[in-house]
Amino acid sequence: AGVEGIDSDLVRAGFAAANSPGRLQVLRRSPTIIADVAHNPHGAHALSEAVQDSFTFAALVGVVGVLAGKDALGILMELEPLLTAVVICAPHSRRAMPADDLAALAREVFGDSRVSVATSVSDAIDMAATIAEQQADYAGAGVLITGSVVLVGQAMTVLEREGTS
Repeated sequence: AGVEGIDSDLVRAGFAAANSPGRLQVLRRSPTIIADVAHNPHGAHALSEAVQDSFTFAALVGVVGVLAGKDALGILMELEPLLTAVVICAPHSRRAMPADDLAALAREVFGDSRVSVATSVSDAIDMAATIAEQQADYAGAGVLITGSVVLVGQAMTVLEREGTS
């Protein structure tokens, strides 16, 4: 069946093999750094389920930054059961929610002891990796970068620049 001249099984196989950058993408190992462009509560919920299905982390620390106007509280609430700690940062964008504002929401959801704030995406990644490695050995430590397409793009650039992707 399908459109004449097109093998629908071949099309299905192509889509099944397709890679969507920024969707549960492993950017680095040791510790494992994953990026996902979830930027609303529904996406964060799906992300949380996908991570639990695909990975077994002893400690998973989030790097979270969102753009203003997004349901930041809803995103954080969906991520809370998944993350052992969270590092808040603001993506480099005039539309970014200020890190201090997002951190205040994160403290409501995670509690003070599980929330850190970084001044840049690069520092946030380093901080999250350090926290994850303190909470678990290398094999069980992970970092999840999420909350904004802009943040994920900047994180990818940072990791490529470091030559560790």
